[in-house]
Amino acid sequence: MPHAQFDTRIIAAPMAGGTSTPGFVSAVHRAGGLGFLAAGYKTADAVSAEIRACRDAGVRFGVNVFVPDHAQLNPSADAVARLEEYRSSLGRDAGRYGVAVPPLVLDDDDAWQEKIDLLLQNPVELVSFAFGLPDSAVVEALRKAGSTILATVTSRAEAELAADRGADALVVQHTSAGAHSGAFLPGTKPGGMPPSTADLIREVGAAVDLPLIAAGAVSDAAAVRSAIAAGAVAAQVGTALLRTDESGARQLHKDALGDDRFTETTPTRAFTGRYARALVNDFVRDHGDAPEGYPAIHHLTSPIRAAAAAAGDRERLNLWAGKGWRSARTGPVAEAVGALLDS
Repeated sequence: MPHAQFDTRIIAAPMAGGTSTPGFVSAVHRAGGLGFLAAGYKTADAVSAEIRACRDAGVRFGVNVFVPDHAQLNPSADAVARLEEYRSSLGRDAGRYGVAVPPLVLDDDDAWQEKIDLLLQNPVELVSFAFGLPDSAVVEALRKAGSTILATVTSRAEAELAADRGADALVVQHTSAGAHSGAFLPGTKPGGMPPSTADLIREVGAAVDLPLIAAGAVSDAAAVRSAIAAGAVAAQVGTALLRTDESGARQLHKDALGDDRFTETTPTRAFTGRYARALVNDFVRDHGDAPEGYPAIHHLTSPIRAAAAAAGDRERLNLWAGKGWRSARTGPVAEAVGALLDS
């Protein structure tokens, strides 16, 4: 039976950058799943409009918020020098499309306080966090407003910290997951965790007594069953739904996931300065030494990515994909969610 708190075994990952639209979230709900709006890269006003659209549609939904890393927003002189060096290395990529690499932006906290204020003034049922943990006062205020709080963790240590901070449930993300890693403790890298998502669920479940949602290569019904058997109450899926009709992802991205010319994925900092798993293309290969620096590098590469998309060039676009990307299906999201629920 699905956990009472979520009432489904399938949760659609909040995919920032335009994929998780209100229409996509609504379609996931109608298919028997639960969707999350992605607040990342949006203004608070834009998030408010999306919340209103989901409410008008009468669907259950959550909102995911990126937690700013104050160390990244206040980098050392050495870190700034590395970022400037990386900025210079992007000149050839930018020159392909006749665009400029912008100056460094070091103080973008993704409108953090404005989004927290919005969620306190206009509470939603579920609020999830990625890239870090809000402080206890924020968690308590959101809970008092009526929201259930989910934290994204990638290790036992992060899970224990999230439990201490007051999270109601945890999204346990394995390194096999597509797009950005939610790791936030210093020194955490994509490697060094248990070999599978199910193994990570068992490890975290032994440390905390909270509902766990499995994330990472949950690409078919068998993977859902494995995660549930390991102790998860639900599976969070992203790549498996990315190619669906209702997904707001670029068609270029959707098509790349089905192209046999792409043969592997890897975690890379090349596009944003934060590890994110993507299909290996020329940009990933050319910038394997990209430094840490989120969201500074996100801003540096933004014009290149936009120009690559406009030119139909998949070789310099961030093609986020989990290890189970080959199972991503086209067609209505209802069919994809239905296949995953057949577990």
